[in-house]
Amino acid sequence: MSEHKATIRWTCNGPDFLKGRYSREHTWTFDGGVTVPASPAPSVVPAPWSNAAHMDPEEAFVASISSCHMLTFLWFAAKAGFTAESYEDEAVGVMAKNERGAMWVSAVTLRPRIAWSGEKIPTAADLDHLHHRAHEECFIANSIRTSGKVEAPADVEKAAPPSVAWVPPTSDRVGWKGLSHEQLRDVNFADGDSRLT
Repeated sequence: MSEHKATIRWTCNGPDFLKGRYSREHTWTFDGGVTVPASPAPSVVPAPWSNAAHMDPEEAFVASISSCHMLTFLWFAAKAGFTAESYEDEAVGVMAKNERGAMWVSAVTLRPRIAWSGEKIPTAADLDHLHHRAHEECFIANSIRTSGKVEAPADVEKAAPPSVAWVPPTSDRVGWKGLSHEQLRDVNFADGDSRLT
């Protein structure tokens, strides 16, 4: 089991904390050393107490899903003998209210544009398979209950993935390997599955 750390730092800067009149700007520092300026989205906390130029948690959540899907997809593409030259995804997350009336990121749509080279170019069926495998094995997708899908543009160079329906993986399909039965029992699966007893 691996650990992934982030340090979040905030210092009060504003005329009246108790009345909500303070800056929410803060930083995220990761174990590799990079520091990212962060803030709530202006749609959640209006300016001047937020900063639209900074990363907000919802954007980071969408980016983590897209990034993990891409990395897993590229791995499987290479294993299948396909050469990817570039990958660009304009991913979008949608906020909605859940059954308790609380806001959450209810859906994420990935729109990857992938360029291929070489003699072996994936077919639509190959791409469908690769995206499904990437979703099944993506660590982030296996950790959340947000629904999502992959939408393909029609003008990707040489080949484009078809639209793929995406549902949160269940414990029947979790792609984590090498975990013992006891370790798996401690995992909180996306669908709350408790069949591992």
